[in-house]
Amino acid sequence: MASALIRAARLATVAVAAVALTWSGGGSATAEQTSAGALAEHWTAMHDGPQQYPDVHIDWDVPIQMSDGVILKANVYRPVDATNAVVNTPLPTIVNLTPYTKLVTNLVDTALATPGLQSFTMDLVRRINLSGTPISGFGDLVHLLDGGTIQTILGIDRSLIRSGYTLVVADVRGTGFSQGQWNTLGMREQLDTREVIRWAAAQPWSNGDVAMSGGSYAGINQLRAAEDPPPELKAIFPVEAGSDLMRDVVAPGGGVGTTFLPMWLSNVNQTKIIPDVQSMLNGTFDWKWLQSRLADPTTNTDLLAQALLTPSLDRMPTALAAALDEHSDFRQGILGHPERITVPTFVYGGWHDIFANSAAKLYNVIPLPASKKQLVIGDTYHANPGAGTGAPGAPPRLDVLQRVWFDKWLKGIDSGLDDFGPVTLWEQGSGWKTMRTFPEAGVTHRRVYLSPASSDTADHAVHDGSLVGTKPRDRLELQVAPGLSTVCSRDAAQGSAGIFSPFDVCAKDSRVAESNALTFTSKAMTEPTVISGPINMHLNAIHDATDGYWSVTVNDVAPDGTSTVLSTGQLTASLRAVDEAKSVRSANGDYTAPFNPITLDSLLPVEPGKPVTLDIAVIPTQAVLEAEHRLRVDIFAANPPKALPFRPMLNATEFKTQYLRLDPDVPSFINLPTDRPIG
Repeated sequence: MASALIRAARLATVAVAAVALTWSGGGSATAEQTSAGALAEHWTAMHDGPQQYPDVHIDWDVPIQMSDGVILKANVYRPVDATNAVVNTPLPTIVNLTPYTKLVTNLVDTALATPGLQSFTMDLVRRINLSGTPISGFGDLVHLLDGGTIQTILGIDRSLIRSGYTLVVADVRGTGFSQGQWNTLGMREQLDTREVIRWAAAQPWSNGDVAMSGGSYAGINQLRAAEDPPPELKAIFPVEAGSDLMRDVVAPGGGVGTTFLPMWLSNVNQTKIIPDVQSMLNGTFDWKWLQSRLADPTTNTDLLAQALLTPSLDRMPTALAAALDEHSDFRQGILGHPERITVPTFVYGGWHDIFANSAAKLYNVIPLPASKKQLVIGDTYHANPGAGTGAPGAPPRLDVLQRVWFDKWLKGIDSGLDDFGPVTLWEQGSGWKTMRTFPEAGVTHRRVYLSPASSDTADHAVHDGSLVGTKPRDRLELQVAPGLSTVCSRDAAQGSAGIFSPFDVCAKDSRVAESNALTFTSKAMTEPTVISGPINMHLNAIHDATDGYWSVTVNDVAPDGTSTVLSTGQLTASLRAVDEAKSVRSANGDYTAPFNPITLDSLLPVEPGKPVTLDIAVIPTQAVLEAEHRLRVDIFAANPPKALPFRPMLNATEFKTQYLRLDPDVPSFINLPTDRPIG
């Protein structure tokens, strides 16, 4: 009956949606877009309106014993009925496992639970419009507050609980108030996740059906659980989660993350030593908790220090050597297997997220039909997932989408999800777009060559070259030296999770960064040109030293000269080896997604003065170059503060000048997925 009523309401809403939201950047709404807009309105009204239960009860620090005796601590959120009694009817259960201590979650939830504060905050934020100002990036960050972000990232959505769910938020082993040592995404932690799911399903307040929620680390935990799911796990909703963390954020292309990683490790290691003050006051303090913290106060910090400080390969510590061994426990712990996922999965990612490399790949690799998986990618960083959702012309907020996803898979409620997506992307340069697949149908990978001829558009760069459709005839070696201009760049903003993004002069315009780059720019587009999918940058390089480091960006250049980064990639020259079995080539035979092992065993020598070929994987993207806009490629010999090569490789570069070789016999080019030729 409930399903029939919801379907009838949905159809009625569609019928009256003459001014429904539109997914595309403008123009008249198609029937599909009108339907999607009506669904967004209906779902939002359902989630924000009156719920089945009026309030929420919390059981604090409930102990959950793992199979090895370690105790994890969890807060259990249950709905309260109109008589102020905790609901005893078994309900579907949501599980969230976090390393950031549920104490922080409690504080945020308490603030949001203040009567009227959440709606007041959302109304206030919706009025903030900094577009067209030099700090529009700050406005982009603020809009995480009206995108349903906090409820989905932290996992506590009181509207969801009051609609008839139980929520379990637990500290992962070795963090928060849980005992043990932090086993960062390792096999023991993955087993803990499955044991918590089964514990939650077996409780009298659960009906045995479990889903998982949360973002970032909690999102990664969901993916790992869904790779080997207990039968009780019915659905997951990971927000900004990575899968291959070595290539996503630890050392993409062999460049160690030097902004996000230190901040992240410091965050977890500091919050995990915050004690349970209440237990200290009532005499129930957990001394095993204290012993475990004293035994491992700074998890993984030593490994990061080794990566950045070890001077040479022959002096490499065992732990760092293991990080550069694809078969080690460390590497296996940070390597996901989305091809094993069998649980309905809704993925949210951001084009400039630290895990942007995984977002679209996750969706494509998960072996489920479109009816059991969804993908939304926004124009966001790690710090502001959901920003831009919930607005006119956009998909619903993340908390709204999560509610509808869980209702379908845990309650069997048909709210019309089959009419949404399955791929909803922010098309850079345009707006929201719904597609059946990613990459978009109709695109073809084509070579666009790097030419030394001036484009007359980038006098500010080290060299102003061109992008052309045929092999250039001229031969030239262009010099580029390591520098600091990328401190003011979108890569710096992305690597800092968005913290460096408020100022548009850096995050939304690359001209400052390009002052120390080789640039190659196409002619102006005569009509809109779509870019959709993975990109490969094929470079022929020469080094003065025994190693080098290359960073590239793909940019949209507006008629006024503004150069906006669409996507990015980087590679240490000695780690240029490609695993053919794990790589992808396009119909033209060129790589579209080269897979660099990033291991000690795969190191290739770099001889000074001798050319080497580099295939640099650029993060997949969706964009449109409007008429009169141009495509630009920027090439750098360094990329601080986002990343540095492992210290032994960094020392080998000697910070010397690098050379890009442009030769018609061995051309340098970008293999670009477009719907029409460029150049």
